[in-house]
Amino acid sequence: MPENSQIPGGGARRVLVSGGAGFIGSHLCELLCARGDSVTVVDDLSTGRRGNAGLYGHARFIESRLSDALSGPLADEAPFDEVYHLAAAVGVKLVMEHPAESIENNVGETAALLRYCEDHGRPRTLIASSSEVYGKPGTAVFSEEDDTVYGPTTATRWSYACSKAIDEYLALACSREGRVPCTIVRFFNTVGPRQVGDYGMVLPTFVRASLAGEPIRVHGTGKQSRCFADVRDVVTALPRLLAETSSSGRVFNLGSDTPITILELARLVIEQTNSSSSIETVPYERVYGPGFEDLLQRRPDLSRLRDVIAYEPRHALADTVRDVAAWLSEEEHGAPGEAGGDDRAVSA
Repeated sequence: MPENSQIPGGGARRVLVSGGAGFIGSHLCELLCARGDSVTVVDDLSTGRRGNAGLYGHARFIESRLSDALSGPLADEAPFDEVYHLAAAVGVKLVMEHPAESIENNVGETAALLRYCEDHGRPRTLIASSSEVYGKPGTAVFSEEDDTVYGPTTATRWSYACSKAIDEYLALACSREGRVPCTIVRFFNTVGPRQVGDYGMVLPTFVRASLAGEPIRVHGTGKQSRCFADVRDVVTALPRLLAETSSSGRVFNLGSDTPITILELARLVIEQTNSSSSIETVPYERVYGPGFEDLLQRRPDLSRLRDVIAYEPRHALADTVRDVAAWLSEEEHGAPGEAGGDDRAVSA
């Protein structure tokens, strides 16, 4: 990644971030502002949080639905140099409760952004996708070229995966046709400070219960495993990846490849917070209704990402748990609200 934001011809790099008041988005905006970029953030605050808009200093913030901002205040803007599209429906709870709205937001807003980029200088564009796109392939490790396998359309649980897959098809088509150079990132479970449990995110939900001394409720048997990456590792990969011309028109897994079961995660949270909480398992049907399907394991193959940017996570999960606990404790005592709305991987 360049050490500064100077671009050929001089001047600061102009960057557009959708969903920049969300969890991942706010951390990315901090990074971009720190390197000196001229950052414009668009967020309707449906899942992002207003307090995040003040965390990254000199960024321009537009509170708006993305498509409205593109046809309104941004319609006559000079072209951006980079675009990061992170705005989307987030979390299994939100998707299960509002599937139609989630599908419309994911597909419609991505299509609007790609049309805008095509008409405004064709900037290098990063499209945030999700490990949910893999569906239920039955493989131990997920690689970018694996087949995708979904359940029936009558199972709401798979609507999010399908909508993100359509986003990918749109972006890849634009790249192949020379309309917009797009890089697609499939986020696996991403965690860290500023993430809240309102939309089904597992780690902040566990930590909040642990801090309160309440039972930690594990959905299913708890034997399902996930790989949790710290958001501060994840966001450093995004501008590095977008800067590589070889990433255009390709899909990349992004996250950690070190698995932990959800029961082990609950025990780790209790240990790192010195809590007296117990652990309870709750059947999926009691949480999401009958017929809900979940995967026994979800682990990314990161070899493609490592080939391009030599990516290696630096934050240990135990450290992340403590940092999440510290942030939630500060928030409980009136610290400025931060984000909970941009985690691309629907939580376990």
